Amino acid sequence: MAEPATTEFWKELKPIKKVFQRDALPEVYLADAPTGDERYYVPFTETVSSRPLWISPTQNKWCDILMAKSAGLVNRHYHPHEVFAYTISGKWGYLEHDWTATAGDFVYETPGEGHTLVAYEHEDPMRVFFQVKGPLIWLDEKGEPDGFFDVHNYIELCRTHYEKIGLGAGYVEKLFR
Repeated sequence: MAEPATTEFWKELKPIKKVFQRDALPEVYLADAPTGDERYYVPFTETVSSRPLWISPTQNKWCDILMAKSAGLVNRHYHPHEVFAYTISGKWGYLEHDWTATAGDFVYETPGEGHTLVAYEHEDPMRVFFQVKGPLIWLDEKGEPDGFFDVHNYIELCRTHYEKIGLGAGYVEKLFR
C-alpha cells in the first residue's frame, strides 16, 4: 500500500480494488535503480556494466542502467528498432555525433543508426537509463554487420553473472514481464 497522505488534496481518496486485469502480472518495483551496489551490474564489456531493470523475452526488449566508472566503450553497433536514453550521471556520447550527454539529457536513437558509445572521464560515473528494443547489431570498422546481441544473450549474460556472485541465476527472472 502506498504511503499514507497527510496534507495532499487527495488524502481521502481510496485505492481501487480491482488493480490487475485477470492475466496481468504485477509491476516491477526496484528502489534505487542506479544503485552503487555493483553486484547488480552485469559486465557488458571490459569497461561498461549494465543493471537490468525490466526484461521482456517475448518482445526482445529490456530496460537497464548502463554504467561506466571511468572511460568506457560499447563497440560499434546499430539498432534495427528505436532506443531511448536518459542520462542520470556522468558524461557519454557517440563518436559519430556532435553532442555529449550529461545528467538530465535525453536521447532518442532512430532505427538503423550506427554508432560507437563512449563514456568520458568524469567526477561521477556514467549512468544512463536505456530502453532497448530488439538486438544490437555489432559492426566492423567499415560499419558492416559483424554479429548481434539480443535479449536472450542479455538474459544469459545476467544469469551467468548473478550465479557467479551469489545472487543466483534465477534473480534475473524476477524482472521478466
